[in-house]
Amino acid sequence: MTFLPFLISGLGIGAVYALSGVGLVILFRATGVLNFAFGAFGAIGAHCAWQLLEWKMPLSVAILAAVVVSTAISFLYGRIFAPMLSHRDTVVRAVGTLAPALVLIALMGIIWGELPRRLQFPTDQMFVSLFGVRLTYTRIIAILLAVVMVGSITLLLNRTRLGLDMRALANDRDLSAILGVRILYTETAAWVITGIFSGFAGLLLADLVRLQGTFLTLLVIPAIAAAILGQLRSLWETAVAGLLIGIAEAALTPVGWISPYRAAAPFIIALVAVTILGSTAKAVLKDR
Repeated sequence: MTFLPFLISGLGIGAVYALSGVGLVILFRATGVLNFAFGAFGAIGAHCAWQLLEWKMPLSVAILAAVVVSTAISFLYGRIFAPMLSHRDTVVRAVGTLAPALVLIALMGIIWGELPRRLQFPTDQMFVSLFGVRLTYTRIIAILLAVVMVGSITLLLNRTRLGLDMRALANDRDLSAILGVRILYTETAAWVITGIFSGFAGLLLADLVRLQGTFLTLLVIPAIAAAILGQLRSLWETAVAGLLIGIAEAALTPVGWISPYRAAAPFIIALVAVTILGSTAKAVLKDR
């Protein structure tokens, strides 16, 4: 039995988990909100892309539409509803994001149903051989996109005024307001950024696994596991954790007795992460 093909294929899914985890951490650091609707934002964007492709629209238009839809929904929630909960505790703010998730799941069910589909990209048919294993261009794009986006966000946080404001909010919201940090603007920007991340993550997962509203909404579980392993602070640690979760899930595929249950791997990892790092996560949440 060789695990190498499965480990390499797991890099693509791991890259999606990495993108998702980083998207969650960016928002949490700036606003204190753990966004349970992250997967739903990406799911509805992916469904819109699929619909446009069914209507024979260009792929570039479909991809752009998916990211715009996910970002717009994230922006609207962050601008209209999130400020109403800004002074509530962390748990209430997190639970508040379940409302848009449930609404979007219902909306996708009404419009598209729950029949699993797949997005098809031309890059699915192109590949390179790595140690004798075929690695599709789609998976390569997923990995490169994760690296580029995490690197870009790191530069934004370290080199721009917006990044400085986000870091200030992460430390102390009330003191930041006194010092002149543009609270609403900065928090809205964080919701926009996480919406962009969710749009790309939804597209990639809909291609690599399947396009289904409920399934894509549950993308938030491995993303939360990656975020917790990154201690809800470090973008690069979160990204690496996401990659490792994807690889671990893929590595279970050739194990006959456990393969049917491999989809539960992110849930188990999330549970273990919460158990082991619970004190750290609890301290971070308390600081919010």
